[in-house]
Amino acid sequence: MKSRDRRRGLVVVNTGTGKGKSSSAFGMVFRAAGWGLKICVIQYIKGQWQTGEQKAAERFDNIEWHALGDGFTWDTKNPEQDIKTSREIWELSKQKILSGKFDVVLLDEINYCCGYNWISGQEIADFITEHKPSWQHLILTGRNAAPEVIAIADTVTEMTMIKHAYQQGIKAEQGIEF
Repeated sequence: MKSRDRRRGLVVVNTGTGKGKSSSAFGMVFRAAGWGLKICVIQYIKGQWQTGEQKAAERFDNIEWHALGDGFTWDTKNPEQDIKTSREIWELSKQKILSGKFDVVLLDEINYCCGYNWISGQEIADFITEHKPSWQHLILTGRNAAPEVIAIADTVTEMTMIKHAYQQGIKAEQGIEF
């Protein structure tokens, strides 16, 4: 494993309407954990909902996990609270990025916050450009990635939905969706 002084930290964005944005990011998280890197996962939307990836992460002592959102925001009854929560999570995210403790930081579903205009893409892009340690990998997921974030990212993948089980009336399946 390259030492921090020899590593080029990447900014990776997974966006689009298709399934697999977070799943891909968790694959990178577990790959990095397998190499002994220190990881911080911060979830912006899911909140206290139990997921298989969180249960798997509990088996690693080098993954710190924060599921902090208010739940699925497209069903929100209180957008002011969602904005407040997202801003608080963004402040925690900046602290974790700046701490120097983590080799990989995943900001899961942060792109939704840009799409809802809760955190500006320019604010995120400026922070990354000005403050992210050069050796740290940063992964941002969710629909509606801001153009400013896409512009400063090293790798951007857009997942495109062709067909989804939900369209056929099939609810989320444990082990596949969560």
